[in-house]
Amino acid sequence: MIGVYGGTFNPVHYGHLRTALEVRECLELDDLKMIPCRVPAHRGEPDVSAEHRLRMLELAVAGTPGLSVDRRELDRPGPSYMVDTLQSLAAELPGSGLVLFVGADAFTGLEGWHRWRDLFDYAHIVVMTRPGFQPSVLGDFMRARLAARRDELRDARAGKLFFQAVTLLDIAATQIRRIIADGTNPRFLLPDAVLAYIQQHQLYRASSTSTET
Repeated sequence: MIGVYGGTFNPVHYGHLRTALEVRECLELDDLKMIPCRVPAHRGEPDVSAEHRLRMLELAVAGTPGLSVDRRELDRPGPSYMVDTLQSLAAELPGSGLVLFVGADAFTGLEGWHRWRDLFDYAHIVVMTRPGFQPSVLGDFMRARLAARRDELRDARAGKLFFQAVTLLDIAATQIRRIIADGTNPRFLLPDAVLAYIQQHQLYRASSTSTET
């Protein structure tokens, strides 16, 4: 199975990386593709270029087996719709099952995503939650796809919904950008290689009020 983890990664931090590593291991994925978006469909365009965000992500996962970076959304014009990404991956990897990972907050807004029902045609959806999390009442569409065990994700190539507890570190990209803009030190919130890149290219020097994570 191949995992799919999308986001702006502006910048990538240990909250992203820890959850990525955990879900890859607990679901025994062959690969987890971290996919930076070019133009977010539900928020403003990041103030740092897509190429900078891609390079920081590459630095962050370098040398970590099972984590890779995929730039397909950066090369596709228009908003970065996840359904288009999954469709292209399914066509490219016809022998593999796909697993899309989303956070609990993103899952609450999933029904507002572009062609959200079609996501299940191409992938399973795994919601990353805190231990002890209980999902709110699910509608018929979601409830019919709910898997009680991780093993069920291997019984079909797509179409299942599963809730997976992970270590959710209380780190936000907004927080990191604010720290940098204030001239203080964000070390230990993100990899040293990413911080060195930010310093080299003088990123995030201006104050930001966006809420990207």
